[in-house]
Amino acid sequence: MFDELAHNGYHMRQGALHRTSFVLIALFLMMPGITSAQDEADWRSNGIDPTTWSDGPVVEDTPMQFSYYNDPVFSINVTYTPDHFEDEVNGEIIIELFPQWAPITVTNMVEHVEDGLYDGIFFHRVINDFVTQSGDPECTTVIVYPATNLNCGSGGTGETIPLEHDENLSHVDGAIGMARGADEDSADSQWYIAETEAHGLDPENRDDGGYATFGIVRQGMSHVRAIAETPTSDDATGTDFDNPFSSAGRPVYEVRINKVEMIGVADPDGKLSGQGVDGGEDGGVSTGLLVLILVGIAVGIGGVMMFVSSQKVESVDVKVYDAELLDENETSSTT
Repeated sequence: MFDELAHNGYHMRQGALHRTSFVLIALFLMMPGITSAQDEADWRSNGIDPTTWSDGPVVEDTPMQFSYYNDPVFSINVTYTPDHFEDEVNGEIIIELFPQWAPITVTNMVEHVEDGLYDGIFFHRVINDFVTQSGDPECTTVIVYPATNLNCGSGGTGETIPLEHDENLSHVDGAIGMARGADEDSADSQWYIAETEAHGLDPENRDDGGYATFGIVRQGMSHVRAIAETPTSDDATGTDFDNPFSSAGRPVYEVRINKVEMIGVADPDGKLSGQGVDGGEDGGVSTGLLVLILVGIAVGIGGVMMFVSSQKVESVDVKVYDAELLDENETSSTT
């Protein structure tokens, strides 16, 4: 009987081992999807304190001067040469978007950023005291700058969006807007940053529908102004030489966008502070780390089960004593 129990116990342990193995395999198969979803959502759970921004534009009395909870925030890492015979500078420009007033335009921008569309391109049009323009995926350096694609300045994704306006949005200093063609609804991927207030582009000041703004620079405005003053092929002041191989406003030295990435959301009230991608100061654990912990536990359990199941089950000699039945005529004596 004991041999049968031992045999059954062995098979139970084998069953548990198989179930543990199944769980391990399932976890490993799920990990890429889980971590991918986590990576995509990480920036949306990373609250950014607006008080940490100190290099912004000139403040104008509009709703755009304030940061709003959960507004998407992205950064532009850029490299440029401020002037002739000067060293190259690397900087970061941080921009807050306003989906509450320009939902279509903001969604379009976020999708392009997440797709890496702007990584490796350059600012192809720079006009001092006006705008610095980029966002054309065709504007990449071919071998050596300023050699580039012939379509630079007129390229895009081929997917356009409708023109959006809101009374809360205007071309204040540091505003980001969408470039477009003659058709009001022809904005695609190209955008510009107003290096100074440019209210002449607002719809109420134009008869062609104006241009859509959808965000504002919060940090790195000094880099925007330095880029605006970099030598171009047709500087409006006439103090810089013309580059016959460039189009209007093309910087003489490459103003390269190394990377554009979503980095978080505005968190003026501290609702998300400490709950970003690294767990924050409050000790929160990210989903990716939690998955690794669970996998580690499962691996440990699996190892123990494998060790136990590998041990040979020995038969155990059990002494069985037959009970002696007292004869009904016999009595036990007690003293």
